Amino acid sequence: MTDALIVIDVQNDFCPGGALAVAGGDEVVPRINAMMDAYPIRVLTQDWHPAGHSSFASEHPAKAPMDMIEMPYGPQVLWPDHCVQGSDGAAFHVDLRTDPADLIVRKGFRKAVDSYSAFFENDHVTPTGLEGYLRSRGAERLVMVGLATDFCVNYSALDAAKLGFDVTVDLSACRGIDFSGSLDAALEGLRAAGVRLEGG
Repeated sequence: MTDALIVIDVQNDFCPGGALAVAGGDEVVPRINAMMDAYPIRVLTQDWHPAGHSSFASEHPAKAPMDMIEMPYGPQVLWPDHCVQGSDGAAFHVDLRTDPADLIVRKGFRKAVDSYSAFFENDHVTPTGLEGYLRSRGAERLVMVGLATDFCVNYSALDAAKLGFDVTVDLSACRGIDFSGSLDAALEGLRAAGVRLEGG
């Protein structure tokens, strides 16, 4: 079986000093860099929001970051403005090896719907195209790393498992937000979905 490394959202805004910083987010970079050469397929994902994205708390009067609202596609966490297209915050961490990437998938660029998963927008219907790419390359086993464990890594791994891929999350190369118990809930959900957790 062909293995693929899926590197989720290792971007400045998710690292210390960023608009939506994950504690220790930059600590995953050396580990991910060391993993790159072991995989024949390397994919990076990049949060890529237009200004005024519907998931930004600033677009909802009387709402604050981390508040929940209902969107047409379901519950949505409201975030600080982050990973705005073309901004320094949307750029990959400066120390991340990006040259080995076979593909960069940009997600969240539709203004009216957020996108946690590398495979689908949050409506769970609109595909990013990643599945087709991986199938065409013969990938069957996926290893997920990056930011954040309980959101974009979690949703990407769950979707990959639903699509029939053999999925592992390497927790040594992930960091989580842990919003209101979200990290424990995510890990439990991943185990229940048959996703292997390693390095934790």
